[in-house]
Amino acid sequence: MPIMEISIVPLGTKTASVSKYIAKVLKVLKNEKNIKYQLTAMGTIIEASSLDKLLRVAKRMHKTVLSGDVNRIVTTIKIDDRKDRNLTIEGKLKSVRNWR
Repeated sequence: MPIMEISIVPLGTKTASVSKYIAKVLKVLKNEKNIKYQLTAMGTIIEASSLDKLLRVAKRMHKTVLSGDVNRIVTTIKIDDRKDRNLTIEGKLKSVRNWR
């Protein structure tokens, strides 16, 4: 199971706040089936059954922000995908906690 971290940054907005754009993206995620996500201070981590699913979700999120009053955005995506075992958000966190 692949995991993606995505950060969408609108440029040229009237204010430095991006909260309203993040709220729009969260609505997209809430309507998606068979994904898990975790909002962080600097982006959103998404877990899905396939890379194709992650990329479709990323495209929806990207287009949602760009379809509003924003003329330009920068979307950064990091993908963690393994062939030897399934990844989960919780599993990655647990692995780090075990090293403490």
